[in-house]
Amino acid sequence: MASCETCQYAYIDEMTGEAVCDLDLDEDEVIRFAQSKSKECPFYKNGDEYQTTVKRQL
Repeated sequence: MASCETCQYAYIDEMTGEAVCDLDLDEDEVIRFAQSKSKECPFYKNGDEYQTTVKRQL
């Protein structure tokens, strides 16, 4: 399972210190995501710029 803290669409909330998703979903996507039985987030995108750059260079 991918961690929200490494997701490109997440930011750390200053009040709680937790990763919060900042992805702008429409109503249908939110319902589909909430009803999904999968524990994996279908919108996860690795936000690690170093890892992304290294993969592109290979």
